[in-house]
Formats: sequence, structure tokens, C-alpha cells
Amino acid sequence: MLLATCVSAQKQAPNVLFLFADDQRPDTVAAFGNEFIQTPAIDTIANRGMRFAHNYCMGSIHGAVCQPSRAMLMSGRSLWRVSMQLRGVPMMPTSFRKAGYETFVTGKWHNGQESVRGSFERGNAVMLGGMSDHLRVPIRDFAPDGQMTKRRRGEKFSSELFADAAIEFLRSRDRARPFFCYVSFTSPHDPRQPPEPYRQHYYDNRPPLPANFMPQHPFHNGWMVGRDEKLAAWPRTESVISDQLAEYYGMITHMDAQIGRILETLRASGDLENTIIVYTADHGLAVGSHGLLGKQNLYEHSMGCPLIFAGPGVPKGTSAALTYLLDLFPTLCSLCGVKTPQGVEGRDLTPVIRGEREGVRETLFTTYEDKMRALRDSRFKLIRYPRIAHTQLFDLQEDPHELNNLAEKPEYATTVQTMRRELERWQVALGDRQPWTIAKPHAKEIDLSGRKRKPDNHQPEWIVEKYFR
Repeated sequence: MLLATCVSAQKQAPNVLFLFADDQRPDTVAAFGNEFIQTPAIDTIANRGMRFAHNYCMGSIHGAVCQPSRAMLMSGRSLWRVSMQLRGVPMMPTSFRKAGYETFVTGKWHNGQESVRGSFERGNAVMLGGMSDHLRVPIRDFAPDGQMTKRRRGEKFSSELFADAAIEFLRSRDRARPFFCYVSFTSPHDPRQPPEPYRQHYYDNRPPLPANFMPQHPFHNGWMVGRDEKLAAWPRTESVISDQLAEYYGMITHMDAQIGRILETLRASGDLENTIIVYTADHGLAVGSHGLLGKQNLYEHSMGCPLIFAGPGVPKGTSAALTYLLDLFPTLCSLCGVKTPQGVEGRDLTPVIRGEREGVRETLFTTYEDKMRALRDSRFKLIRYPRIAHTQLFDLQEDPHELNNLAEKPEYATTVQTMRRELERWQVALGDRQPWTIAKPHAKEIDLSGRKRKPDNHQPEWIVEKYFR
């Protein structure tokens, strides 16, 4: 019945173009107020659509945060209710496929070969895994029988490779059906190796260091020497972080140029006005903020990520609603008239998009392994570190960079207790059994001065050997 309805109204059914970045901080879009980065294509999407200013990945059960983030995105389920390989759950592209959409995937898929084959009808230049050398990406295509071809090596920079695949799909698609096109970039994930002109632009026009730059995180958060944190020595120096930011911005601007090519193809085909465009990322990244480099923390710069909707039925504007990536599944279904399957826990954001409601939740919970738990509302953010019995409380209105810990101030004791109770309510609802404090807390002091970075994480040879041995 749903298929028949969709096919009979095929001219009215909106298409979906889903653009997904990897490791992009929520503040690295020019249209959001960052005057030091160039993102004209993303700005175009933002300027014709709605930005959700407080969008988050719920968190992770291990260091590769991108994997659970993508599992939650594709399933619409919370962290403890979905397998990393997406086994046994209805998925977003599957729902659109059942509704008559032609579904296509290109780029990074970190949740297993079986789930991607079972979700999409078509696919080209699909990278199974978490990271690779951007100049030699290990990719597979969908064969006519639905299986995947043998792995081959991409011959272009990753962002160009995936944009080419998306453009070829948009030009060759079945025009009698609406489409769901998922483009999952591996940029700006390291190794950060932007093409030389993009790198040099930001070497010549240096973005400022983050307002919360620190040489070292002030205490042992439980993940001080993980993979991402070994990409620079301690203490973090201004010159090293400046170089990494220049490379990071260069990756984003180069990816933006490829997004521009996709948007131009959409416009030239006449499909732009009837296409809902989503732009977001799997999570953010520290890149020097709080003395950290990676995403294995619960600060705003790491669990937050950009989110924009544009297209038919989406007005221009900005929303302060607290949102998760897992909300995108039911929201896109609602916008496109596709049935949302049972088991989806994300909240439909269309009442916010239409101006009927200001938000879909009063508080929002984030988590990382057994090391951190956090809760935020419209003003305050509480972070708890159970392994060291330490608490942080930030007033995000007055202190958006999370620098002034209010947790020990007597006048905020009631706020801490109220937010703790709400955090524990979230834990019960989600099935999270992590206690407020472990039986024998560890010391929170740590000094990493003089510790060297892990040398092989920036070496393309190491990555190529790993994926092509």
C-alpha cells in the first residue's frame, strides 16, 4: 500500500540528498559565524534552510566514535539498543527503499558489509572501515547481483571520489522514482592531507587557536593517550595546533568544493527544488580545545556536530532545540511521507521545523565508554567522570567554551544535584548501568610533558599496508 501510494505520487515525493562529514566540529561552517573558514557550498544549504544549533552524537562504547554514531543514525536507536553491525534492526535507507525510493550509497560505511548490502539498492565507491589514506582509498562497488565487488584502490582524493560517484548516480538514476542518496565523506578525518592549494591557503591565512586551547587537559579524563591523542606531543604547542587547524580547515574547504559539484549537478538536473538536503557529521573533534585532539570526550566541540535541513517544506531559520543524530531517521520519514518502523527511538523534528514546537526534549544525555557521562539543558552542562569521582558544571550561556567549572561552588550545589538526578533518570531509560562513582576511584592527576606523539598515524604507508596487505 505504501509503495503504491509513493509510486502514484512520484512527482510530488521529495528526494533526499544526505551529506555526511567525518569528524567535523560544529563551529567550522562560515554561515554559522566562523569568519576564518571558507565553506560556500555548505553556506548555500544553510542560507536556504534550517540550522539546528545544538545537535549531538549520543556517544560511544569505544574509541572509534564514528562507528556507534553511524549505527545510531541509520537505526534511529540509542547507543545500548543497536549493534555496531546493525544486525536485526530496520534501517533508514531500507525504509525509503520499501517506500519506492531508489537508494544509493557512496563513501564510508563503518558498520559491516552485510548491513550496507541489505540497506541500499545501488552503491559505488564504498569504503568499508574507519579510515584510510585519502589518496588511496580501499573501495568496493555494488555488482548487478547485489553483491559487492572485490576491493580496489581509489585513484582520486577521497572527497572527489565520493562526489564523482554521487554525481554519476544523480545523472543515471531512475527518474520515474524519487531517490535517497547517501554521501558519506571521510573528510576531515585524519590523516589530514588536503590538496596543496587548500593546505597552503590556511597556512597563509591562519585560523586562530580555539578559545579553549590548552597545552594539556587539566586532569586525567580516562582517555589521555588514546589513538587520536597521540597525533601530537605533550604539551600541545601553539605552532603544532595551528598547523593541525590549517590542515583540518583545508580538508573541510576541499570537501565543500566537492559538495558544490554535487549541488550543481542537482540544480542542472532540475531536481534541486524537490530535494530535501541534510548536511551533518558523525561528531566533532577537539583539535587543541581543552588540550585534547580527538573526539573521545564530552565537551561541546567533540560530541556536537553541524546539522542543516533544506528543501521543500523546510523554512529558513535557526533552532535551539536539543537534537541527536538518531532523530534524523524519523524526521526524514515524516518529511517524505515514509512510514517510521517500530523500535525507532529518535524524535521527529518536523514540529520544530514547521514552527509548531520549540523543541522535542528538555535535556540531552551524552556518554563515552565507562569514563564519562554528561547532561545538558538549555543553559547548564554537567559532566561526570566516574573513574576519578570528578564533576564539572558549566553555564553554557555565560561560558560556551566550558572553561569555568562551577561544580564546587556552594551556590550551584542544587543545580548539580538536580542535574545528577536527571542524568541518572536518562541512564535508567537507556539501560546504562554505569555508577556515579566506581568502588576505587583512580587519581585524576597526570603529567604527559615530554611524551612523544605516535609516529605512524600520519603515515600513509602504514594505512595502505593495513588495508591492502
